[in-house]
This record gives sequence, C-alpha cells and structure tokens, in this order.
Amino acid sequence: MKLSIEQVEHIAELAKLGLTPEEKERFREQLSAILDYADALQKLDVTDVQPMSHAVALSSVMRDDVAAASYPRDEILANAPDARDGQIRVRVILE
Repeated sequence: MKLSIEQVEHIAELAKLGLTPEEKERFREQLSAILDYADALQKLDVTDVQPMSHAVALSSVMRDDVAAASYPRDEILANAPDARDGQIRVRVILE
C-alpha cells in the first residue's frame, strides 16, 4: 500500500510535525513499507496458533522470600542519631 504525499502531510499535520519535502518522501516510503508488512501479517493463517502473552517463557530471577532473624534492635538503634522508646526519631517535616 503506497501512501501519497498528501496522506503523509495529513499524518504530519495530525502529529504537529513540520516536514521538509525530503522528509515527506522518506516517511512516505517508510510508512508504506510498514503498512505493507502489516498487510502481509494480516494474510497469515493463525487458526492453530495458541494465544500467548510473551514470546519467551518468563522466569523469576528473584530468590524466594525466606523469613530470617533480623538484627537486634539495640544494634540498629545504636547507629541512629536520635532514638527514643525503641524507635528512631527524625526531624519534623510537616507540621
């Protein structure tokens, strides 16, 4: 499907693009090639193809979440600039 220069100008206007004559011709060729490819894909017989959400199988690279003992609270609070009642105190940001 070959696009005309007028169609490319209309698309460029919709996209608010200012194109030179050379760009219009280049985009006419490129957009026409994309439409030809989409047309070829439409002609494929996909009746026996199962739908899928991904082209390749997914696998998680994250390790399983395993509960483990934490650091002792006293060690953590020892590094805090200000701690009171087992909690780290911070400056007030919002009143």
